[in-house]
Amino acid sequence: MGASQAAPSQKFFTSNTAALPPSAPARAWWTWLLALGVAALIWWSFRGVGVDLGMLLGSESRRQMLSYLLDLYPPDLTSATVRSALWGSIETLAISLMGTLLAVLIALLMVGGASRALTTSGVLFTMPGAGRGRRLTLLGLSLLARGILNILRAIPELIWALIFILAVGLGPFAGVLALGVHTGGVLGKLYAETVESLDPQPLEALQATGAGKVAIFLYGMLPQAAPHFLAYGLYRWEVNIRAAAILGFVGAGGLGKQMYVSLSLFHHHQLLTQLLALFVLVTFVDAVSTWLRRRLS
Repeated sequence: MGASQAAPSQKFFTSNTAALPPSAPARAWWTWLLALGVAALIWWSFRGVGVDLGMLLGSESRRQMLSYLLDLYPPDLTSATVRSALWGSIETLAISLMGTLLAVLIALLMVGGASRALTTSGVLFTMPGAGRGRRLTLLGLSLLARGILNILRAIPELIWALIFILAVGLGPFAGVLALGVHTGGVLGKLYAETVESLDPQPLEALQATGAGKVAIFLYGMLPQAAPHFLAYGLYRWEVNIRAAAILGFVGAGGLGKQMYVSLSLFHHHQLLTQLLALFVLVTFVDAVSTWLRRRLS
C-alpha cells in the first residue's frame, strides 16, 4: 500500500518539476548564447559586404565627394528647367497617389482571405460541409491569400516596373502598377494583422442577429479597422513618393526619369534643381500626411 501511495506522489512531483520555469543560470546561459550569435552574425555581415571604413573616410574619398557636391552648385533656375522639374514633381505625386490607391484596393480585397481570424471563425466566410473539412478549406484559403501577398511584396518595385514596362510600355502607368502591386502586398499584410487584433464581440453580435456578410464587414469590422487602415495607407503614400522617384530610373516617368537623364549627361546643375524639387515634394507630402493622421486621430 505504501508503494502504491508513493508512486502517484513521485509522479506528481516529477511532472510539476518539469513544468517549472528554467532557473536563472539557465536563462543567463541562453541570453549569452543569443548575444554571441547576434555578434557573430554582425561580424560575418560586416566582413561579407566588404565594409572598408578607411576607404570611405579617407582623404581621397572625402576630396572626391566634396568635389562632386561643389559641381552641383548652383542649381539651374532657368525657366525651362524649373518648369520641367515642376511637371516632374506633379507626375511623381500622381504616380505615388494612384499607386497607393491601387494598393489600398488590393489590400481590402485580400484582407478577408488573408486574415485567419475571419476565415477560421466563419464571420465573413461560410462553407457547407463537415466542421473539420470546412476549417481546413478556410485555412487553405487563408494560406493562399497570404502566399499571394508574400509574392507581391517580396518582388521589389523596380522588378515590378520592368515587368509592367514590357506589358504597357514606358511611362507613368507602369510606375502606378508597380507601386500598387508591391504596396498592395505590404498593406495586405498590415491590414490582415490589424483585423486579427480587433475586438470580435461586435462581429459576433452582428452575426447572431442574422446580419449578412457585407453588413458585418461594413458595420462591425470597418469602424474598428478604418483608422488603422488610413494611417497605414498614408504612411505608405509617404514611402511611395520616394519609390516613385526611383522608378523613373527604369523609365516609369516622373522626377526620377529627369534625374537619370541629368546624371547620364552630367548636367549637375539641373540635377540639383531636381533634387531640390524632390525634397520640397517629400516635405509637402509628409506635412499633409501628418496633418491628416492628426485629424483622423
